[in-house]
Amino acid sequence: MALNTLKSKIKYRLSRSKDTVFIPQDFFDLSDRDQVGRVLRQLIKDGQLIRFGYGLYAKASKSPYSGKVVPEKGLPVLAREALTNKLGITVDISTATKRYNSGESTQVPTGRVIGVKGRVTRKMGYNGQSVKFERV
Repeated sequence: MALNTLKSKIKYRLSRSKDTVFIPQDFFDLSDRDQVGRVLRQLIKDGQLIRFGYGLYAKASKSPYSGKVVPEKGLPVLAREALTNKLGITVDISTATKRYNSGESTQVPTGRVIGVKGRVTRKMGYNGQSVKFERV
């Protein structure tokens, strides 16, 4: 595989990576911010990536059921990976999940509320679905 263009280099790095979530800084060793951003936008248009937050990208593929481009993992999993691996924020389980696990509540948590230690002001979401953060 000829790795001559920036797009092919980024695609190769995406295919070899075990990570699902990426930030533009992961590719700044290949080129500058403007060119990396341009290539990431092209990959979104091609259906290989989705953008699910400010500066957050995830591997994507075409759904066999709907034909739409969807992320390879669910939104809560992507958000946890982004927070812990890319943004350096400690993640814990939410109070609703703690109450359910201890038997205090019979309400099944959705998983879209993520407990964080610290302050998170960024929004993460895709296709009308979003994740909320709760300080624990």
